[in-house]
Amino acid sequence: MPAALQRPAQDHRQRYDRIDALRGVAIAWMTVFHFCFDLNHFGWLHQNFYADPLWTWQRTFIVSLFLFCAGCGQAIAVEQGQGWSRFWKRWAQVAACALLVTAGSLWMYPKSFIYFGVLHAIAVMLIVVRLSAGWGRWLWIAGAVCLALKPAAGFAHQVWPALDFLNDRAFNWLGLVSRKPITEDYVPVIPWIGVIWWGMATGQWLLRHRRQWVTGAIARGASPLAWLGRWSLSWYMLHQPVLIGVLMLVGRPAGP
Repeated sequence: MPAALQRPAQDHRQRYDRIDALRGVAIAWMTVFHFCFDLNHFGWLHQNFYADPLWTWQRTFIVSLFLFCAGCGQAIAVEQGQGWSRFWKRWAQVAACALLVTAGSLWMYPKSFIYFGVLHAIAVMLIVVRLSAGWGRWLWIAGAVCLALKPAAGFAHQVWPALDFLNDRAFNWLGLVSRKPITEDYVPVIPWIGVIWWGMATGQWLLRHRRQWVTGAIARGASPLAWLGRWSLSWYMLHQPVLIGVLMLVGRPAGP
């Protein structure tokens, strides 16, 4: 580990409320978004969540914020000397939850189930990001390249039609596609690993040069967000079954 990232032993596994609160913002926003999605599914709203920019851009911002925080979290974990055994324990939790999401979505949306959503992406990208933690400023460049590859892939498909195989499910998780697959949640490696790389690069820079921006106290009113950020995986897995269950009990709205 670079000397500039080495900290005293008392910092080991310390939580930073500001990062947790930022992650909590993403989780709270996601919950509201999913509640609106569920209202639409049950007929209380009539919105196009798949094409309307009001909803598609919200999803982009939510996923970006969540992955950015995941990158920052990895910067903190590496700085605090998190070992591989602890990393793999957390990784196994994420991977298991990803499989549960696939199973649940297969039951609810058999024609558009989630096979590579945000948790699947995080499970893959956490390994890559952890292995590349020592890249330093190259993390910024790697992230920029991945973000640029998304439009470049669309152009490449037009020039070389033989690349159409990248749209198949066996390869579309890479993100080098010309059309979005039919699935309820799609977070491919390209371009999203660029966001998590930038999150790690930002976290490392802040810990070196603006450490107080990360470690400082938060306002008392932001404490619930920090709590939510600390329990983000549990909340992610529970909020949709609860919301859907409540709406199923309420029932569909009466017709006109």
